[in-house]
Amino acid sequence: MSDRPAAGGPDVAVTGIGLVTPAGLGVRENWQRVTAGEATAATDPAFAGLLTDISCRVPGFDAARELGKRKAWRLDRYTQLALVAAKEALADAGLTPGDWDGPRVGVVIGNALGGTATFEEQVRNLVVDGAQTVSPMLVPMAAANMVSGYLAMEFGALGPNLVTATACASGATALGVARDLLRSGACDVVIAGGAESSLSPAIVSAFARMGALSRRNDAPEAASRPFDAGRDGFVLAEAASILVLERPDHARARGARVRACLAGYGASADAHHATAPDPQGAGAERAIRAALADASLTPDDIDHVNAHGTSTALNDVIEAKVVERVFGQHPAVTSTKGVTGHSLGAAGAVEAAYTVLALENGVVPPTANLDSLDPEVSVDVVSKAPRHLRMKAALSNSFAFGGQNAVLVFTTP
Repeated sequence: MSDRPAAGGPDVAVTGIGLVTPAGLGVRENWQRVTAGEATAATDPAFAGLLTDISCRVPGFDAARELGKRKAWRLDRYTQLALVAAKEALADAGLTPGDWDGPRVGVVIGNALGGTATFEEQVRNLVVDGAQTVSPMLVPMAAANMVSGYLAMEFGALGPNLVTATACASGATALGVARDLLRSGACDVVIAGGAESSLSPAIVSAFARMGALSRRNDAPEAASRPFDAGRDGFVLAEAASILVLERPDHARARGARVRACLAGYGASADAHHATAPDPQGAGAERAIRAALADASLTPDDIDHVNAHGTSTALNDVIEAKVVERVFGQHPAVTSTKGVTGHSLGAAGAVEAAYTVLALENGVVPPTANLDSLDPEVSVDVVSKAPRHLRMKAALSNSFAFGGQNAVLVFTTP
């Protein structure tokens, strides 16, 4: 891998990826569906009668089969997803927990809302059946910090153990924080990413009342349509994405395969509004430019942008204008949320994994359901079919409620 130092320190090696998303269980299945542009949104019986009755759920996920009945019973679904994704990532990295120096291994996971499904279920128990029916496991299941705690317990990771909560930027923020731990020398390995499963009636109803969700209930497969002129909101999803990050010298010493390098990270705040993005995209632009500077790259060096691209009216146009301001029409832009929907705190980590895979395979996935590009969007958005492209550097955007922005730059090793 390159010995070129980034502005903030050496690049960080990505040596393992694990994915559990609506696009499938595992990296192979995910990449096949994402590059095919096959949307995953479907009618959700759990939301029958609500303003929006569609979602993007992980297909065929059986926690008891994957983790064993006892362990599955003790974990909220978002932690179950994270644990399965982490196992795949560690296997992909060729790391065996127990064979490593535990205090040198950290865990940083992004999560926006914690175990909302468990919390909602137990509140219902309290109201309907009384206090004696509330599970004693409610707090350790629903608390946002427990996802990283459980991963540490499972794998014997004894180093820094953190959860980042920056709403829809949480997963990207987690990777940035993990990068900092590695650059500082605090860790040799960090298990990092995002996990979310907030597909509960209350959360769906709240987002729908806010006007954030698509109400294309009669055609769910076409509901998530980033950058399309007919978009009307995002589709709520669940997912987990875990990347194994390592110090370059540690990866080299054990002969690890380096899939990509995390070369840059930038973060900023809009300080504008609780839910709406800055109309000028100033905060997003600062984060992008900070990530480029951190990676010692110029805008012309970026071949591909995995956009935040939520399929909401404001976000897509503002982001497109920011990308055009920074990069012109040079990079190939996509939003993989057209396939996966929006998994909130996991989304940034999911899209980071897809960005690594795009670099590795020389393929930019198409933006699903993009039939008519919004006339205010003038960047080069890939649609209809994947684009084969030789790439050296790619960027992944994550922007969030509260105006929290996180941007990651990946390069080929």
